Amino acid sequence: MSELRQVKTQFQVIATPDKPFVFRNGESLDHVTIAYETYGTLNEEKSNAILLFHAFSGSQHAAGYNPAVEGNDLWTQECNDGWWELFIGPGKALDTDKYFIICANYVGGCYGSTGPSTINPETGKPHGSAFPHVTVNDIVRSQTLLLDALGIGQLLAVVGPSTGGLCCISFATTHPERVRVVIPIATGVRTTVLNRIILLEQILAIENDPKFQAGEYYETGAPDTGLGLARMISHKTFVHLNAIQRRASKDVVQPEDRFSWYRAHDHVESYMLHQGKKFTDRFDANTYLRICEMWSQYDPVIDGNAVDTDDLFARSHEAGHQYLVFSIDEDYCFYPEEQAALVRLLKESDVSHIYLTVHSEKGHDSFLLEPDLYTPHIQTVLENGS
Repeated sequence: MSELRQVKTQFQVIATPDKPFVFRNGESLDHVTIAYETYGTLNEEKSNAILLFHAFSGSQHAAGYNPAVEGNDLWTQECNDGWWELFIGPGKALDTDKYFIICANYVGGCYGSTGPSTINPETGKPHGSAFPHVTVNDIVRSQTLLLDALGIGQLLAVVGPSTGGLCCISFATTHPERVRVVIPIATGVRTTVLNRIILLEQILAIENDPKFQAGEYYETGAPDTGLGLARMISHKTFVHLNAIQRRASKDVVQPEDRFSWYRAHDHVESYMLHQGKKFTDRFDANTYLRICEMWSQYDPVIDGNAVDTDDLFARSHEAGHQYLVFSIDEDYCFYPEEQAALVRLLKESDVSHIYLTVHSEKGHDSFLLEPDLYTPHIQTVLENGS
């Protein structure tokens, strides 16, 4: 169990029939709830708050031990320990003795925030395929409404690894007056052609599972084969291939690792099948599709209603933001060139920034596993921004 106290997910209603939440594409919902957790204590001035955006398949549960989320069947044992436990707590990168950290599940998510698997009170059934398309802008605006409900006008920092970094950048440029320090980790400022192709592969894997039924599968059974395949497609970009080989060496090829005629023959194949299978127990396919689309269509200029990137990052210059940009040299999900592109835009707009490259054999997963490579720099920037 985590060294931090047991924590509990909280819920905040951000939309009602009197004040619906309007998505970027113009669709709206009258009932929207955001699931979130907090760590540390908010000071009297409410000046020590940090908003942490989770990555693709993450959740609001970033630290501590959470045995269950009310009414959530996807909360498996794998979800119990916080996904950024190594970075949040006394003396850690996000020091709970100094800061008040908030982490919320994306709108459209499947861990307590309103999403496709949530019951629509108007029909008594899950939203399913009728749930609106989700953009990074929608996620950012939903979480600003959470901050409003918590009475927090300006954050000390926004932090986001991976797809959470997309939200981090959009928050800073869409609401520049609401934050001082911006820490995007292993992320990008535009979705690359390669990532759009990989995301399309995952979308097709789910869409072509016969059980998917155009997203209306909640009463007939989830498209586990398609979702498991989508996870395998993405997993090879999150984890360095050498790490996959090392982890796979501990696996045993199972008799059930068999298809119509092909049977898994080695540890790597068995490992990948295991990763796909266990993921289907803890995630919803419709949510997976929403996040794939969110990532594929990401454009901070459009999200921020800006003219161009100069206009976008001029906002960070005028707000006096301090950026801390992390790159991972062996990252095959968000390649280092993507962070370099972000830094070029910051330089062109004369935005204060620090650009650091982490040298790691763990690939994209480094931001989850190696706190010593990040913590001193995060601590210094937060201390200077306080």
